[in-house]
Amino acid sequence: MAGCVKELRISVSFLLLPFLLVLVSGTARAQEQASNEAAEDAAQTAVLPTWIDWPSVDGTAPANWWTGPSSLALELQAEKPPQPMHTGFKALAIETGKDFSAFPQRKSTWVLLAIGGAGAAIAYPYDDQVNAKLTGSEAAATFFAAGKYIGSGYVQAGTAAGLYVIGRFLLPHVEGEPRTNKVSHLGFDLIRTLILSQTVTHGIKLTVRRDRPTGECCSFPSGHSSAAFATASVLERHLGYRGAWPTYVIASYVAASRLHDNRHFLSDVIFGSAIGISSGWTVVGRHGRSSYALVPVPVSGGMMVSLTKR
Repeated sequence: MAGCVKELRISVSFLLLPFLLVLVSGTARAQEQASNEAAEDAAQTAVLPTWIDWPSVDGTAPANWWTGPSSLALELQAEKPPQPMHTGFKALAIETGKDFSAFPQRKSTWVLLAIGGAGAAIAYPYDDQVNAKLTGSEAAATFFAAGKYIGSGYVQAGTAAGLYVIGRFLLPHVEGEPRTNKVSHLGFDLIRTLILSQTVTHGIKLTVRRDRPTGECCSFPSGHSSAAFATASVLERHLGYRGAWPTYVIASYVAASRLHDNRHFLSDVIFGSAIGISSGWTVVGRHGRSSYALVPVPVSGGMMVSLTKR
């Protein structure tokens, strides 16, 4: 019993590692956002501190950030984050190509990969020890049983494609207008992110050709980890931190399950997580997400509060 508890403690400790990637690399993404918005009129936007990694990419303060008496009014004046005009197959091919071009040009990509590479290098000497402690436990086997399915390409790609199809072809739309809505937009971004992350992941796999713990090729980096964290990173932007943090927990669970299943080493899943997050941020970093603000509106005899989408 004590051995099982110890193994589960190791697993829980590992679940916290990928969050370090998000927290530490936030500075790089915030600096990118600030530089991209430097030309905007200061009267229309309230620029956030560059040392905080806010979920919005448009550089404007969220409704719960106090910037002075006029902060809520500035929310109303802020430019609405652009939504793609088209999410069709042609647009998917074009935007995916642009994602591959943008991936190496973003500062956050190299910060994330540097952190992931350093973490993998630190973990490398302990790879065999970690796997030895996680494998062979019935309690851990039951706990991690679903991980290999959740992080599989079939589930990840199927979910993304399903959202895309539902949004474009099943939800009602105005005749003659683009079939773009929140659901098709989310599926659109998820498909692009998975294409980018898995191309990078499998390119490195075939180059490095590291053997798995069981002896066959190719282990480094983990495709399940990169796919799960790529999906979590897209959901983070579309849903916001509060709505999407459980997806990072699930992604960490998937990564840890690959250790217990003896399919990957700790260094594999750490670097795979970095690839996934950097891929997701590349896709969502090229546009904003819808948000809402409470804005005071003068009316006859007083004031009213309006919930405004921007």
